[in-house]
Amino acid sequence: MVKMLNSWSSPHVSEGDTFAISAYQKSHTNEDNHNYYISRIYSSGEARAKDLWVNIAEANRTQVRVHGILSNTHRQAARVTLSFDFPFYGHHLRHVTIATGGFLFMGDVIHQMLTATQYVAPLMANFNPSYSRNSTVKYFDNGTVFVVQWDQVYLDGKEDRGYFIFQAVLHIDGRIVFGYKQIPMSVLEISTAQHPVKAGLSDAFMIGTSSPDTSGRHHRTIYEYHRVELDTSKITSASAVEFVPLPTCLQHQNCEICVTSDLTFNCSWCHVLQRCSSGFDRHREEWLTYDCARESEERTCADFEEDEHYYSSPPDTSPFTPFREDVTTTSSHFVDSLTTEDDTKLTQNAEGEGVGNKDLPTEKAASQIHTGTIVGIVLAVLLIAAIILAGIYVSLSVNPTSSAAWLFLERRPHQWPAMKFRNHTTYTEVEAAGQEKEGFVEADQC
Repeated sequence: MVKMLNSWSSPHVSEGDTFAISAYQKSHTNEDNHNYYISRIYSSGEARAKDLWVNIAEANRTQVRVHGILSNTHRQAARVTLSFDFPFYGHHLRHVTIATGGFLFMGDVIHQMLTATQYVAPLMANFNPSYSRNSTVKYFDNGTVFVVQWDQVYLDGKEDRGYFIFQAVLHIDGRIVFGYKQIPMSVLEISTAQHPVKAGLSDAFMIGTSSPDTSGRHHRTIYEYHRVELDTSKITSASAVEFVPLPTCLQHQNCEICVTSDLTFNCSWCHVLQRCSSGFDRHREEWLTYDCARESEERTCADFEEDEHYYSSPPDTSPFTPFREDVTTTSSHFVDSLTTEDDTKLTQNAEGEGVGNKDLPTEKAASQIHTGTIVGIVLAVLLIAAIILAGIYVSLSVNPTSSAAWLFLERRPHQWPAMKFRNHTTYTEVEAAGQEKEGFVEADQC
């Protein structure tokens, strides 16, 4: 089920509200199914909660890093690279962003409003590691597990309540674990006035839109398609939460397996993208652009197989085969975003032109002439592309506010503009990639 983006903020809890925790809380496990994940909450008395905690102090010191900047700042975030591909909502990620506020940002586009969505949050709150010399933000990566630990961090303005120690653990198999070693106060008592207070998971997709009042500029609207919200009253010292990933449509690699899947989601196959999807994931914009929903309704896997047979690639002896491969390889160097084009025109030409009797000398000579012509065309295309790129570079340097400059910058994920949300704390990226520009808007519906 797709969750509407009516508000980013979690329910407000005033400072006057309190929650009493019994010193002899009964040990039990709570399990919930969230479509994408199954969550299990283990209370302080359970052995599983203790087993899930990763003791960084006993790990190889060469694999543990204390982030010097995050450990001495407030409301900042830094991007780090994992040593393995981590599956998150079916998408394989190699980069995460660690925030001082007790969460990981999992999005590809770095912006100021990291607390909005696309997060892994063991305990998102207004933590200030710069308050104490003993407060640190450290992470550990051994190739199969990635751990971030917020160690002895204090809430800004509530330092007298004591320090927190907790961690987020990403396993190579997609499991996510929240471990809580020291929680000195009820999470329900933490104020949301200056910073959101959340615990759980979230993911979103972005859709590019154009607005007539911005002189042709493009905006990107972000939609949160799924969120897991934990009951923060169950977050106590020595407790833990484990998220086990459920299968997603994205893991299926062919049409037959996709459409016959018995997953919770309504999986459909998009032939032009060669992708199985429910239509709601980070590739949503492509799914709409190529009208994949209509294609899956009107055609079957058998229809796609017939197309592949009819438009099958010509034999390797065809003089046009190297040309098509060269063009594909060359164009990939100039396109940042994923583009999927129908190559049936090239295939049809190859089938039409490649028919002939190889025993005739005239045909053999013609083949050599065609090969020389093709090499010349490829070189000419490369030269023209180099001239165009040089022109774009000069244009960006001379007039960075031109329409061409905006179009070029919008194609670069790390240069996308900042997101605008209501009632959300801004974060500053450590060693930001570039200037931020306005352009992201909050979506009212999905």
